[in-house]
Amino acid sequence: MTVSQPAWVDYAVWWHCYPLGFTGAERTSVAGDAVHHRLNHLIGWLDYLVSIGCNGLLLGPVFASVSHGYDTVDHYRVDPRLGDEGDLRRLVDEAHRRGIRVVLDGVFNHLARTHPIVVRAEAAGPGTPDGSWVRWVDGYVRCFEGNLDLPELDLSTPAVRDYVVGVMEHWLRFGIDGWRLDAAYAPGPEAWAPITARVRADFPEAWLVGEVIHGDLPDFVRRSGVHSVTQYELWKAIWSSLNDANFWELAHALERHRDFLRTFVPQTFIGNHDVSRIRSTLNDDRHLGHAMVLLCVLPGIPSIYYGDEQGFVGIKEDRPGGDDQIRPAMPPLPENLSLLGRPILARQQALIGVRRRHPWLVRADVEVIAVTNETIVLGCTSGSGEGRQEIAVALNVDDGPRPMPGGTVIAHSGEDLLEIEPHGWAVLER
Repeated sequence: MTVSQPAWVDYAVWWHCYPLGFTGAERTSVAGDAVHHRLNHLIGWLDYLVSIGCNGLLLGPVFASVSHGYDTVDHYRVDPRLGDEGDLRRLVDEAHRRGIRVVLDGVFNHLARTHPIVVRAEAAGPGTPDGSWVRWVDGYVRCFEGNLDLPELDLSTPAVRDYVVGVMEHWLRFGIDGWRLDAAYAPGPEAWAPITARVRADFPEAWLVGEVIHGDLPDFVRRSGVHSVTQYELWKAIWSSLNDANFWELAHALERHRDFLRTFVPQTFIGNHDVSRIRSTLNDDRHLGHAMVLLCVLPGIPSIYYGDEQGFVGIKEDRPGGDDQIRPAMPPLPENLSLLGRPILARQQALIGVRRRHPWLVRADVEVIAVTNETIVLGCTSGSGEGRQEIAVALNVDDGPRPMPGGTVIAHSGEDLLEIEPHGWAVLER
């Protein structure tokens, strides 16, 4: 069974932004603080998205929270550190005016401990109507991954499902185009199915993507009712195969990826708000282009984490504030960025251009044509006979050059069209 998704998603290239970091908001909020209209900061970057080739804005948390946005205190109110509903209205309208879709981050698995739902539940205790809104373990509220600040909602409770559907549909009526379901893996697929069924019935053009780290991804998609999930396996294989000069790992991951595509189209990425920057993760800076090529050419729904298109660096650390490096503040306008990122930006634009000119890549069949530890040639195809289309990708992490595969070179790292330079790459039309 192939899961259908809104037709517009096949053409989406997302720019993933963490608004609290992007706008330089305070690390924590204080009740009664004045509203800071920082979402307007993002409006000045929308033309930049278009210039890169992106047509989707995937936003991290924007709702009122205690600190990082994933400890929500009110799903119906914009975080005052970012602004108010009017600011979000302007951002969505300005994005849509440029043909940019907007997806919000739905944090529904857990809440802040100070959320009124949690306060009422803890006061009432387990086995009570108010207490049934959260999950319990041995008389205590269960918390997400042991974090005592993140009590978990019980999505099996009908009233909780009604609440989540109400939030999702409220903002879809507002005009957003879809939802990223944070920590979708935690409650399990069955918890989501009654929710997604109602939302999809009422808003058939809304895209629903779940955060899932590992496991049987096709089974999760089928049973949960989401359209897509995050492809962490491919993310890991990309940087790991480049670092270890072991393209056999990538080849194996692509077999899995190919299997996933028989059921759904995964959301692909090489960076997000939860992992170290791809440029910092790679051992060799010459291989950044290889990762960017794979993101843009391989089948899937690609998202580019803000700053990666400029070659930003940053390490995620396991400590308080350890995400700061990967969630940086950005200048008022893209023109204020350092000139050092422009060559990488130009490469990103060229590769997104390849993707936009060949939109069939989203569902392409990917095949490993040739592989060694240090080199790999991939074929991405669609159709058959006279209608057959193919894009080939050749990657080299060896210290010596490699022959250029047959085809018309449409993007490459070097100057020579007859061979792939040491630690180089090429994209060819065949």
